[in-house]
Amino acid sequence: MEKSRAPLFTPVLIVGSIIVMLCFAIRASFGVFQIPIAQEFGWPRAEFSLAIAIQNLAWGIGQPIFGAIAEKLGDRRAIIIGALLYAVGLVLSSFAITPGEHQVYEILVGFGIAGTGFGVILAMVGRAASDDNRSMALGIATAAGSAGQVFGPLAAEFLLGHFPWQTVFVIFAAVILLSLFSLPFMRAPMATRSELEDSLGTVLRRAFKDPSFAMIFLGFFSCGYQLGFITAHFPAFITEVCGPIASGGLLAGLGITSTSALGAFAIALIGLANIGGTILAGYLGHRFSKKYLLAGIYTGRTIVAALFILTPMTPTTVVVFSLAMGSLWLATVPLTSGLVAHIYGLRYMGTLYGIVFFSHQLGSFLGVWLGGKLYDITGDYTLVWWIGIGIGAFSAIVHLPVREKPWSAQPA
Repeated sequence: MEKSRAPLFTPVLIVGSIIVMLCFAIRASFGVFQIPIAQEFGWPRAEFSLAIAIQNLAWGIGQPIFGAIAEKLGDRRAIIIGALLYAVGLVLSSFAITPGEHQVYEILVGFGIAGTGFGVILAMVGRAASDDNRSMALGIATAAGSAGQVFGPLAAEFLLGHFPWQTVFVIFAAVILLSLFSLPFMRAPMATRSELEDSLGTVLRRAFKDPSFAMIFLGFFSCGYQLGFITAHFPAFITEVCGPIASGGLLAGLGITSTSALGAFAIALIGLANIGGTILAGYLGHRFSKKYLLAGIYTGRTIVAALFILTPMTPTTVVVFSLAMGSLWLATVPLTSGLVAHIYGLRYMGTLYGIVFFSHQLGSFLGVWLGGKLYDITGDYTLVWWIGIGIGAFSAIVHLPVREKPWSAQPA
């Protein structure tokens, strides 16, 4: 009699995808607030850019912390703490009137994203999935973040047309808190007896001595740099540089008549294309070498970014770039998290992936902050793009020597 296959769509995957989607919908919208906030207070671009950069850095610092909280106190408690910090940070930001206040409150938002984002959720999804379904499940949960990116910036753009930016932040805080009502349905399996044999300290020491872990850590840096910079600055870049939108064209027919609206649409389009990209990455990750897939994704990003910056910006090139970059956008996440789980096991996946993700967020901090700083110095974003292209090429190369065998199967 043929053995029945474990279901792909578990309650953990479904609920986790909803929480990640809402978390990333709000997180992906921050670039839309760049110009409204800067114009209201007369700030240089670097001020709010630094606030977003600090948010990304706090997210990175908080990720291994929340991974450890989830593994010690329980996954759902970690998510609740994260959601509360997220909401408090957004509400306090709505009252901020100085750059310093925004920058301090974004620390809370960053820690909130850490508690409601990939680190905790992907670890739960990984434990709840079967070996055959794990890579695909991680791809679907990651794609949910992309789905949030589709409607988050557009929702922010719509709400900003009807409410002050302060009110929009409060609305977003309420959305995050409402997501907690889905938590009772989210229960991941506990660790097995064999997984409990090694302590967290033992597994961490093992990983830190492994050159492959260092390579994965370094390689994830460029992903954060590119994603952080584009999310925070691409809407403003398009608003200021892109050629006019044809009045009788397809974009105008969709209601996109200004470069400002095109900026929000581009971020949404990246998220839409990435839904397919991350699901495909999850599918391929079970069948092919994850390290070679990652090297290919970083190579593709490098080529796409170079072609875009070398071509005069028009609405057409923005759409083409958004679709191409979107297909590669978060495709690294199910492969990187799956690689960590495959090599080092599932028990402390949240903490180990959180440490790797810290590198991602260091890159994100640099991409966001450097984008604003160099913009204020040079008046454009060209140099920041070329730095990202170089870092992307480095990441493509650094993944090649990674040893993909599980730690237990590797020679001492």
